[in-house]
Amino acid sequence: MKKLDLRAKARALVTIVALVAAGAAAAADGKYVLISHAPDSDSWWNTIKNAIKQAGEDYNVEVDYRNPPGGDLADMSRLIEQAAARNYDGVITSIADFDVLKSSIGKVNAKKIPLITINSGTTQQSEQLGALMHVGQPEYNAGRLAGERAAKAGVKSFLCVNHYATNPASFERCRGFADALHVDYKAATLDSGDDPTTIESKVSAYLRNNPKTDAVLALGPTSAIPSLKVLAKMGLSGKTFFATFDLSPEIAAGIKDGSVKFAIDQQPYLQGYIPVAVLATMKQLKTTDLNKVQAAIQANPKATARFKAYGLEPVWGARHIGSGPGFVTKDSIGLVEKYAGQYR
Repeated sequence: MKKLDLRAKARALVTIVALVAAGAAAAADGKYVLISHAPDSDSWWNTIKNAIKQAGEDYNVEVDYRNPPGGDLADMSRLIEQAAARNYDGVITSIADFDVLKSSIGKVNAKKIPLITINSGTTQQSEQLGALMHVGQPEYNAGRLAGERAAKAGVKSFLCVNHYATNPASFERCRGFADALHVDYKAATLDSGDDPTTIESKVSAYLRNNPKTDAVLALGPTSAIPSLKVLAKMGLSGKTFFATFDLSPEIAAGIKDGSVKFAIDQQPYLQGYIPVAVLATMKQLKTTDLNKVQAAIQANPKATARFKAYGLEPVWGARHIGSGPGFVTKDSIGLVEKYAGQYR
């Protein structure tokens, strides 16, 4: 009887050791944070939240998401300072305003914490801030290419509905579109705020006062959805050339019914997934050679499976990685529709 007890105890001990070992193996290989400029009301960033969650699972790391609830850049700056103080293994942030954020980002660099910038901002700004790389789309070029498409359709005037004018980079989208049409972007840009009712009111007033406006460009779902409602109420849906940055289920429906000519897709999923993959791979390989890191990500079956499943195509570079722009039209909406608002 005693021998049986000893055997049972031995088996129990082996089980405990195995569980402890499994727990140790499951422990995160690093902890990172992504800090955005988006207010809580901006649902577009849900795709990036989904991306960092999946990247965390694929690379066995923890990833926090932080943002200023009201979109205040002073609050964002404080979040970056807090991230530096907490000694994360890596920090990912958007460059909402170079001048406002450079001091707080400097504290991340002072701690020698690896930094990657995403979304808004330029590759030049990213390098000046000491970041390893920038993952995003060139905003001016994206706006310019969109404007060229509008010009070919005969558009000569437009309204740019800017729901996040507090971010200087947002105006690059309007400026690029305006330059393609050879018009003054400042006169064509409306600071709409991010409240849906206010956006409707301002867009409606503008179009009543400027009835010869050929096109409306929205900078994302926050401004696109209320603007589409205005066009529908005014009987202009499908008649006024309408385009928008980014995707949502409502925008996808608009592309299908013809009320939206195209959506400019910056593939936000990549802006969340790739930075986490880069930081985790650097840590695992113990290298800062970005060519080796990018090659390892492209060879990672979990990462490539994600990109293939969602129809995503990163633009791999020697240093920076492009996530766009891509244009979603009636011809391509079928590929991305079911993932709009989740992974696209």
